[in-house]
Amino acid sequence: MSIITISRGSYSRGKEVAEKLARKLGYDCISRDILLEASTEFNIPEIKLVRALHDAPTVLERFTYGKERYLAYLRSALLQHVLKDDVVYHGLAGHYFLQDIPHVLKVRIIADFEARVKEEMKRENIPEAEARHVLKKDDEERRKWGLQIYGIDTWDPNLYDTVLHVNRLTVEDAVDILSDTVHKAAFQTTPASQKLLCNLALSAKVLANLITIAPKVNVRSEDGVVFITNAYDGLFPSNDVINEIRRISMQVEGVKEVILNGSTKEPAQKDHINPFHNIG
Repeated sequence: MSIITISRGSYSRGKEVAEKLARKLGYDCISRDILLEASTEFNIPEIKLVRALHDAPTVLERFTYGKERYLAYLRSALLQHVLKDDVVYHGLAGHYFLQDIPHVLKVRIIADFEARVKEEMKRENIPEAEARHVLKKDDEERRKWGLQIYGIDTWDPNLYDTVLHVNRLTVEDAVDILSDTVHKAAFQTTPASQKLLCNLALSAKVLANLITIAPKVNVRSEDGVVFITNAYDGLFPSNDVINEIRRISMQVEGVKEVILNGSTKEPAQKDHINPFHNIG
């Protein structure tokens, strides 16, 4: 049981590799599903999230805490999907959200630029010059998206366990190689790696629920116990905010206890004991 993430450029045959690999392994294959769910949570039309690749990060800047909200919803949606294992994900930033999970095989699929140009010309019925311009712009924006939104360079081979060049290697060759690789012991789910994934997924779900009232908190979970910290000075604006954070977090399925690290910015009242003041 494993998870495979495939990073790809447009017309790199990565989508085809992902779909054929999933069929061969009997895995679920997901991509646009995650974007649809994030779009619903983000409350903007899906097409705007799709086209945001070509406007990054300006689309997200139009919304209050747009980047934080987008990342929280996308991350939570993806992690909920991969909890069950046996998944091939070819979409935005799978290698980024799952970089610390041992049983994830992270793959980058690349293809010759000239072959991509020909494919773009054929599919879009456009002249060669226009196809080159579109592909170069798309590559630049995808890379910009990774750098400005996620803080990673998707072209960095160090992010991946394997990089496959589909040229002399066919799609079928790539599928065979990845099918063999994912069965290696290094990519098999263990109780420890599954626990790590479960904790990460719960943290992401809590943060996604908190993001509109507390976009600048850090959330960590351990076996159902959720630890929440202000990302800046450790202080929360008020006891009302603390109470709301606790209430919302406790409503998330799987949360057993919530511990807020830090006090509030409100001055202490002499006739009232702040029960959260010394929590840490």
